[in-house]
Amino acid sequence: MKRALLYLQSGGPTAVINTSLYGVIKEAKKHPDLIEGIYGSLYGIEGLLKDQIIDLEQEEDEQVELLKQTPGAILGSTRYKLSKDIQHDDYQKILSTIKKHNIGFLLVNGGNDSMDTCHKLSCFFGQSDYDCKVIGIPKTIDNDLYFTDHCLGYPSAAKYVLQTLQDIQIDNHCYDKGKVAIVEVMGRNAGWLTAAAALLPPSLRADDIFLPEESFDLEKFLERVRKIYEKRGKAFIVISEGVQAFLPGKNISVDAFNHIQLGGVANMLGEELKERYGIPARPIEFSLMQRAGTRHITPTDQKEAIKVSSVAVKRVISGHSNAMVIIKRNVDKKGAYHPTYGLKHLSRIANAERKMSPELIADIHGDGKLMREYLLPLIQGEIKQKFRDGMTQYACFKKIKVE
Repeated sequence: MKRALLYLQSGGPTAVINTSLYGVIKEAKKHPDLIEGIYGSLYGIEGLLKDQIIDLEQEEDEQVELLKQTPGAILGSTRYKLSKDIQHDDYQKILSTIKKHNIGFLLVNGGNDSMDTCHKLSCFFGQSDYDCKVIGIPKTIDNDLYFTDHCLGYPSAAKYVLQTLQDIQIDNHCYDKGKVAIVEVMGRNAGWLTAAAALLPPSLRADDIFLPEESFDLEKFLERVRKIYEKRGKAFIVISEGVQAFLPGKNISVDAFNHIQLGGVANMLGEELKERYGIPARPIEFSLMQRAGTRHITPTDQKEAIKVSSVAVKRVISGHSNAMVIIKRNVDKKGAYHPTYGLKHLSRIANAERKMSPELIADIHGDGKLMREYLLPLIQGEIKQKFRDGMTQYACFKKIKVE
């Protein structure tokens, strides 16, 4: 019996999350014998709760193609947390929407918390005796999902970070005596994105890199930066937003998943330097541009986003469920990178964080050889994009609701 396939986006957007949707649509259209409709849920899981389901097959081909260079999450995202109790009303609302539209295949595109949602839904469908297969598509610039070599969106974000750090440092070198540039990079509990700084050439290397996997001492930080500034008249520091967890703070807010709301650590450290030592600082927070800048989409990130989605569609319609597609790294005799793909059970991925190993952390504070070997294959080259009036074009969907 033919069933509909539903796709949803969840968590923070990346430069290629819409490319994943492109891959889903393209692959799903190849299986009309098994898939009776290709649907999208608006604002992630909330679309299932509110029956906000759209027909993706009614979108124009030209607009679908533009997904590959469109920032944000075109279907809308969410950080809504499902209850652990499958007797909660939310699950019955979801089941009602699923049954109404004859959905038998569900793809959840997201990170750690999204894989938790994916796992809960898969278990719920199994216990409710309703046949709906669920597969996760990995997405997070934090690069902290277990079992996959890297996460979709991370290579493009890392390229943005590396390129922008280079530009900032070159600007910083313009003056014989300048300021302390403190660049804040995203990364809650894992420093993969901040670690891209290790790929800067020796002449542009940061004076120090601070990762959330290591303890952070404010007093030692201030003293170290003071000495660098007194010696050279300037300094260049790259720091993960995650070190905020080590700093004293007031009125800290958390989200639905009990995550501390991060951001602003560079500015706080800059103010401390000025107040204590009168040292001029330039705090720079990359903020949303790390994940929204489509000009830095890498060919590898784009190709893998399409391929992972293709694998997800094929696996879910063949009966696989409660799993996430993973990327496996293979290197040939010439050292060239060749990815392959597989599945890993969600019970081992949901709510877990893959942090950087002690060996890799030491490497980042050293010559960066290991980090360079890991990241370089993922950031090489650039993609061709379509422009209009000097700006990249982006997809506009009609979002026609499925009745």
